[in-house]
Amino acid sequence: MHIVSNIFTHKSFKFPIMSSPSTYLFHFCFLLITTTCLAQTNFKPKTLFHAVTKDPSTLQYIAQIHQRTPLVPVKLAVHVGSENLWVDCKTGFKSSTYKPAHCNSKQCNLARSTACGDCLTENTTRPGCNNNARYNIVSNPAMNTFYDGGEIAEDVLTIQSINGSYQGLVEPGPVVTVPKFIFSFSPSYLTQNLGKDVKGMIGFGQQSPVSFATQLASTFRFSRQFAICLSPSTDRNGIIFIGHRPYIFALGFDASRDLIYTPIITYPHFFYRQPGFIRILHSIGGTRISTAVPYTVLEPSIYDVVSKSFVREIPKEVKIVPAVQPFKTCFDSTYIGMSRLGYNAPKIDIVLHKPNVYWTITGANSLVKVSEKVIICLAFVERNQTFGQAIVIGGYQMQDILVEFDLARRRIGFSNSLYFRQTACSNQFYT
Repeated sequence: MHIVSNIFTHKSFKFPIMSSPSTYLFHFCFLLITTTCLAQTNFKPKTLFHAVTKDPSTLQYIAQIHQRTPLVPVKLAVHVGSENLWVDCKTGFKSSTYKPAHCNSKQCNLARSTACGDCLTENTTRPGCNNNARYNIVSNPAMNTFYDGGEIAEDVLTIQSINGSYQGLVEPGPVVTVPKFIFSFSPSYLTQNLGKDVKGMIGFGQQSPVSFATQLASTFRFSRQFAICLSPSTDRNGIIFIGHRPYIFALGFDASRDLIYTPIITYPHFFYRQPGFIRILHSIGGTRISTAVPYTVLEPSIYDVVSKSFVREIPKEVKIVPAVQPFKTCFDSTYIGMSRLGYNAPKIDIVLHKPNVYWTITGANSLVKVSEKVIICLAFVERNQTFGQAIVIGGYQMQDILVEFDLARRRIGFSNSLYFRQTACSNQFYT
């Protein structure tokens, strides 16, 4: 509406005296379209964002991108450790701007191609099945599997920007376009165990030049960082910020002011922090963060101590009840009170790189309701494998907490629960 107003009030603009009403409309539309295109071309976003929803059946966190020409909405599962964005290539992929990456191309080098070859499974070429094509690895942790034949390609992708700052107006800004966003294809079977209508995964892995955040930072020339804020609700959106701060929530609260940081240690495919400990005990096996894991997973000896310590600190009148899978430690919630921080439960401190730097988990993130009755469980799962990290921080423990991945400075920032600030991940102005 501002563009329309400016067009009619600009003193140098005049309609032709003898023109018909249709000519007026043509001139008006032409100028409006031209002005809008110029504005988008010159606009340099500092921050972009994506809405994130929680899938009720899989407990995965889902973002919807807009890709291809014409633009098509595509639901993808969010994976902070995956190296790339991949989509199913066999379920109606059509685009006039799609372009496969060929052997020895720049796209292949960026996407860390693992092989080059021809598609021999079909008589005709199509998206995901081309000759002289390049491939890389795509993975689905929900299936605990990967595929090394993900064909690399590029296509149009759009994303919405944020307009304003803490000092001024804060609202969704213009939609911006990445004309050659690099992604990968996968066969349809790799979408098994994903949420309803989810067609792939969106990876934010820090080591990859073609991760979602890194490509956007490179395109729009802002810092390589993103922050994720997950909503526990399946009908109210959380948000992913990509680019510069601030991260504004209700009442003008900037969540970046509350972040505490720990250095990133690099391992393939995942974000790690230095081995630390849950305040209750020491941990020597390392920690990673994964939105693909619904609940925090603990190595058996750590789980045992955490569980026993938690039970010891819970009020004596609270009854322990039989376990409800996948949890092992469950309670009757009749005598457990509630506050704005969730259940009145013992706090769990995850100590970061220094003993006096820790992230506090309150009852909203440590206990989960598992039945319509009164049964709640400790929202941590015992690892059933003999290998892996001592602690894998899952999505439930990150709900209504802002987690920033500052890739340029190689650090991760955690806020405490946004409930302390009387807000939540869904209480923002964008989604």
